[in-house]
Amino acid sequence: MITLKEWMDLVDYKITEGSDFFNNVPDLYCLTSWNGEQDGWSCEIVFAPKEAQRVYCVEVCDYKNNRAYRVIDSALNADSQAWDETTWTDLEVDEDFLEKARAIINDEDYDIRVKVPLNLPDDMMYQLMVNAHEQDITLNKLVENLLRERINAEDAR
Repeated sequence: MITLKEWMDLVDYKITEGSDFFNNVPDLYCLTSWNGEQDGWSCEIVFAPKEAQRVYCVEVCDYKNNRAYRVIDSALNADSQAWDETTWTDLEVDEDFLEKARAIINDEDYDIRVKVPLNLPDDMMYQLMVNAHEQDITLNKLVENLLRERINAEDAR
């Protein structure tokens, strides 16, 4: 989970709102940074001031493109609905959140794909690299293809 300092750097220390955050976890606080535009962005962090500022959730909303991303601690009860018909896209990789949030804040294009952490044994990683080489594609593309195939197979069930 990103830190409060990383989040403050991300929003350039521009806080537009702060309040208690009511959830199943007690004593949480929320800070929000919003650029003030209906088709702009907002970024939020939920943390526990009494727990050495432990971060429970970071969110960024791209109102222009109706996209909402977050990294959330499983301890929080969380709704999947961000607003209207927009649902949260839960991210697992902090850098993925930071890349998307920076681009949204700077009104830049960004990759809407979700990064997935992948920890494989060396022998399996080697075999994947050989397979990617044989197919003349990158390792990343091979893994993406394999994951898509698996997801499609599960969806077909």
